[in-house]
Amino acid sequence: MIERVKKIYKGRKASSINKFREAAVLLLLEECKDGQVNVIFERRALKMKSQPGDICLAGGRVEDELPVEAALRECTEEIGIEKENIEVIGELDYLVSPYGLIIYPFVGVKTGGEFKVNSSEVEEVIKVPLEYFLENEPILYEMEIGPTNNESFPYELINGGKDYKFKKGIMKEYFYKYNEKIVIWGFTAAIIKKFVDNL
Repeated sequence: MIERVKKIYKGRKASSINKFREAAVLLLLEECKDGQVNVIFERRALKMKSQPGDICLAGGRVEDELPVEAALRECTEEIGIEKENIEVIGELDYLVSPYGLIIYPFVGVKTGGEFKVNSSEVEEVIKVPLEYFLENEPILYEMEIGPTNNESFPYELINGGKDYKFKKGIMKEYFYKYNEKIVIWGFTAAIIKKFVDNL
């Protein structure tokens, strides 16, 4: 048995016990002629099954590729900016959600090209001045997360049964309200907040 353990684990690279889906997004900046820098967002198409109408960064699922390649591919597919018209500056801190998703964000600059919206995925491109995020703190809501146990949970198998002190956590939800029509929240707002804090 020891030999079997050695065969499996000697030199093995660890991975997460939990299986995570992986996504990558691009925080795309665009410099205007007057020197203003805009952050490029997209409003998800209203016919999308997941998060219709939400404002997000260009991005999506990591397929058989590196996360940065996924972010660039999705940017091209969603808003028509080709990777040769994007200067990738670097990686932002990644986000691990409590919903089984890791998001890898990158920051880049649009160096050319025109927006061509893929209407099956994107309702519109939205530009928000970076200065707005530097000058305005988001609204913060602390959302409690934790177990939602039901009667089918095998309480009889744990010490303390229904009185067991299950752990709970707090997830910070940020909301940027740019105007009456543009509210940026959720994972997108968390990525923006960390980016701005670093600046």
